[in-house]
Amino acid sequence: MERMGEDGEDKLIAMARHIARTLGRTDTMADDILQIFSNFDGRFSREKLSDEHPALSSLERRLRAYVSSDRPIWSDSGAASEFLSALDDLIAAGGLHPRADDLLQQCMLRLEEEFRMLIEQPAGTIDSGDEEDDSDGEDSIPVAYPVADYDIIIDAIPPGTVADLHSIATRMVAAGFAKECAHIYALSRRDFLDESVSRLGIRARTSEELQATPWGELEDEIARWVRAMSVAVRILFPSERRLCDKVFAGLSQAADLAFAEACRGTAIQLLGFADAVAVVSRAPERLFKVLDMYEAVRDLIPEIESLFSDQYSSFLRSEAFAIWKGLGAAIRGIFMELENLIRRDPAKASVPGGGLHPITRYVMNYLRAACASRRTLEQVMDDDGGSGLATTDLDRPSSSLAVQIAWIMEVLQSNLEAKSKVYKDPSLSLVFLMNNGRYISQKARDGELGALLGEEWARREAARLRRWMTEYQRMAWGKVVAVLKTDGPGGGGSGKAMRERLRLFNGYFEDVWREQRGWVVPDERLREELREAAVGMVVPAYEGFLGRLRVVEGGRGVEKQLLMFSVGDVETRIGDLFQGSSSVRRP
Repeated sequence: MERMGEDGEDKLIAMARHIARTLGRTDTMADDILQIFSNFDGRFSREKLSDEHPALSSLERRLRAYVSSDRPIWSDSGAASEFLSALDDLIAAGGLHPRADDLLQQCMLRLEEEFRMLIEQPAGTIDSGDEEDDSDGEDSIPVAYPVADYDIIIDAIPPGTVADLHSIATRMVAAGFAKECAHIYALSRRDFLDESVSRLGIRARTSEELQATPWGELEDEIARWVRAMSVAVRILFPSERRLCDKVFAGLSQAADLAFAEACRGTAIQLLGFADAVAVVSRAPERLFKVLDMYEAVRDLIPEIESLFSDQYSSFLRSEAFAIWKGLGAAIRGIFMELENLIRRDPAKASVPGGGLHPITRYVMNYLRAACASRRTLEQVMDDDGGSGLATTDLDRPSSSLAVQIAWIMEVLQSNLEAKSKVYKDPSLSLVFLMNNGRYISQKARDGELGALLGEEWARREAARLRRWMTEYQRMAWGKVVAVLKTDGPGGGGSGKAMRERLRLFNGYFEDVWREQRGWVVPDERLREELREAAVGMVVPAYEGFLGRLRVVEGGRGVEKQLLMFSVGDVETRIGDLFQGSSSVRRP
């Protein structure tokens, strides 16, 4: 019991000393407080209250003068050196007494304040270069001036200040305050990074806001984002890494933590933008901007893996990789949406005159433009493992992109064949198919699209066009030519029968000419091929028929009113076909 009483008295005396130190800003004030305690209770004699750690008291007096000062310590290099020297002694004596721990805590709080003031001194930030510098001197964010290339490093803090920051960081880490030092560094540097990205035209917005933004506005933002992403990964973040390594030289763990915390917000903002774009509506027209973003992230992955390789920032590396893959999935989704768009295009309305359908023009120009990024698209499609496509026995190129493109062409062809059935005249249906088939073949004849589809595909399309041409000749001119035949059972060789056939020919030919004159064949070469095919089928048969008729008539000429068309007239009229004249009649 006696021992417990002594321990209690010791604690009471220690508490009295602590109160005196805390309330007494000077030695005189502390002595006055101790004297009051001594007068109040005999247990607080001056002998008992006298300091048992004179060295610690000396350190305390030296340090408290700086800790309690209203003036920045680092405004005077001599004062900073003296403060650090005393702090080193305190750290070396740490843990010897509760007073030392309390004093160390107060010193760390003051160091945090000094650290923040040093790192937030004005310097410069990245500028987009799009606008005139309107700085009025009030912006305290460090600013680095516009750059012409990415092979640079920004020194946003003067070397002398970096040395001072390093001296503070060294003491805070040695005292066990590494996390606090890294945190205060990151808080101060985030403004620099955020402001730099903002100057490049990127502003923080939620995923919901981005998804509600009209695509036209978003296209402009994507263009700015691509540039900002490159600047951030190739200039801003490497510069920040270099600064961290200098401020925390020899303190690698603290440097990694500070770098990760400083860059996290800006990196997540940039990556979050890409992530939001990847999940917006996958309309086909959005492909090209999403491709730009995919290529931007892909090209930066090596730098990202190098920059964010430590334990604290590895999640940023993982996030960038996931978003890169997400953009690839978005591109594949856009191609699926293109396929769905073709399937959904209605087959109810027909194109006047059997001309080129808008869906054909849209799809073929779209694919040609898309294939300008063939290498990227092949990477995207191969990354999917080729899943989700129906396999056929067609001899197609083997890459996943080639299979995807060939499949879209099949979907387009099926859609066009369905549309051709809207025409009541089978001949016009064939003209419609030939017009669109010829356009498809021409667009796929050269360039990256042609290389992807291959020669076998081109041969199949040419064979399909020839088949349609043959069917057209039979459907459009078969009846006209058939009436001119005089051989076979019931062929009729009498003059009367042949004159009747001539009358039928006149009517049939007139009807076909009037109808097909309004049909449309935009491609000049196809137009001439169709005319030549008709001439080759009709003119020889008509010429032969007229010759036989003259023989039957005994060499007499055919009556003028019966001979409506000479051979030359027939050939001329066929040459007038497919002009798309105003006499077009809808099916």
